[in-house]
Amino acid sequence: MSKVAQVKVGEVIFGAAKLVLIAGPCVIESEDSALRHATLIAEIASKAGFPYVFKSSFDKANRTSHASFRGPGLEAGLKILARVKREVGVPILTDIHEPSQAKYAAEVVDVIQIPAFLVRQTDLVHEAARTKAAINLKKGQFLAPGDMKAAVAKAEDAGSRRIMVTERGASFGYNNLVSDMRSLVIMRGFGYPVIFDATHSAQLPGGAGDRSSGQREFIAPIGRAAVATGIDGIFMEVHEDPDRALSDGPNSLRLDQLASLLDDLKRLHDVAHEIISRP
Repeated sequence: MSKVAQVKVGEVIFGAAKLVLIAGPCVIESEDSALRHATLIAEIASKAGFPYVFKSSFDKANRTSHASFRGPGLEAGLKILARVKREVGVPILTDIHEPSQAKYAAEVVDVIQIPAFLVRQTDLVHEAARTKAAINLKKGQFLAPGDMKAAVAKAEDAGSRRIMVTERGASFGYNNLVSDMRSLVIMRGFGYPVIFDATHSAQLPGGAGDRSSGQREFIAPIGRAAVATGIDGIFMEVHEDPDRALSDGPNSLRLDQLASLLDDLKRLHDVAHEIISRP
């Protein structure tokens, strides 16, 4: 597998020897919840030897139903993320849905994420890439891995070289997704770090009628499979009580299962990294 450019995010480096963990609740449920989750996950990641980036969304604009909880919104959400960054001392990732949000997000967060549904939106990618933040481009469920080269080129055209690409499963029809591990190898060939979203890949979009469902029992096996290919980061939505989560609970990993899974992933990554690094 080809080498990639390193992307530094605070003290965390994507594309270096260590596998990076991106994790947190899908959406900011409250200030206390965000701080509590960030603190607990940071402690678990540190013990497991993982560099850590906290992830949570200030707005979930692409919910299945208009009645679903969306989050605190841009202004309140960024204030909460700023406090998490200040008090927990970890880099922050959040997603944006409109070009106008990019400049405000970049004042607080370290990584601006482009949601999978919106990765072909040129203006959105351009505005995110023009900020000083790193950019995480999530591969659309409707795209072949090779198609993401065009999204990367848009970010490059706007002046960014701090780019990462994330796989989150491909639409398989009728509320199902499938993870093609070839995608991780193909996209890493673009020259930037590649991340696998193990929890959204276990999602069943719209599978519960007025909301998405998921199969969290598959998070660990597909996460392990992805790490074995030689990826640079693992993305997981983690919640202390997924059955009561306000977004993506069915495909969120239980917080109390994180430590053991990270131990597995670290061992797999160390072996994969050694193999891939051979001349």
